[in-house]
Amino acid sequence: MKKLLFFGFIFIVTLSCTTTKLKVSNPEKPELTQKDTIRIANEELHYEIIIFDAGFNSWLASKAKPRTYYSLPFLENKNYLFVTEWNARVLQPQRYDPNLYEMRIDYDPNIHYGLEVNYLLYNYFVYFQNQYKQKL
Repeated sequence: MKKLLFFGFIFIVTLSCTTTKLKVSNPEKPELTQKDTIRIANEELHYEIIIFDAGFNSWLASKAKPRTYYSLPFLENKNYLFVTEWNARVLQPQRYDPNLYEMRIDYDPNIHYGLEVNYLLYNYFVYFQNQYKQKL
């Protein structure tokens, strides 16, 4: 059995035709649903991000740059590149470990998810690359 017993990243985006800005209830402290689980949701725009990975929450608190360090356009551009590569790897389970790349990420660069969503997604990709020795 692989080292990874409990790894996951789910990013579900089901959007209506609206392109309004996402509103996170408290952008400084995302709602924690379980230990090492971060959940951000917006019922109005029908999206949900759930990041559950042992160690991500503590890594985010101790090693990630502050939320104001990166600009929103920087985060959006990096996330688009990372998501594109991630999704390509999901489609190639014979080449890339399917235990690492389990699910496709639906990220639309034309939707304005806001700073908090992009910040958490970007930092998850940084954490993922460092933790699992991957280069996206």
